[in-house]
Amino acid sequence: MKVSYKGIKDDLPAKLQQKLDAKFAKLSKLVDGRGEKQAHVVVTSERHLHKAEITLHVHNHQLVGIGSDSDVFSAMSAALDRIEKQATKQGARWRDTTRRSEPMKTATARAEAPVAPTKKSSRKAATASSDQRVFRPDHHERRKPITLEEALLEMEDGRDYVAYRDADKQVLSILIRRRDGHYDLIET
Repeated sequence: MKVSYKGIKDDLPAKLQQKLDAKFAKLSKLVDGRGEKQAHVVVTSERHLHKAEITLHVHNHQLVGIGSDSDVFSAMSAALDRIEKQATKQGARWRDTTRRSEPMKTATARAEAPVAPTKKSSRKAATASSDQRVFRPDHHERRKPITLEEALLEMEDGRDYVAYRDADKQVLSILIRRRDGHYDLIET
């Protein structure tokens, strides 16, 4: 993680700097181990009180931690602790919304109640349909049409299909992920 400091007139002692680097490394693992993130640290001093503000951009969210103390290191540690709490909360929120154990909550497909069998159906069909659910796409006239490339980008979120209105042909299209990793496109 790249850390940029502003407002610190003299460098911190080596031991304290190592402790801060270790805390930033822990935060980097917590936030995202893959990418190179950048944190901005701004330290202001007023009389004997030091105020540290740390800002970190993660997944289109801004994490901000503010700490104040008479010691610069304590103020920065308090700000880092607040950012760690925010990052764990954000990670838990992300995990809860992307778990596969329950039906996915998407903008293009919303689960509805299971379809009841008709009177004409056989007893076998009645028992099979009680375990199966029907998912119907949301049809909002307010949604703007999208292209095939944009639909493929939406499929990267782990969806198995996307129903959308094609911007080029103005028809309803369904993009389905196949088991072999390729896609099928159905146009109506």
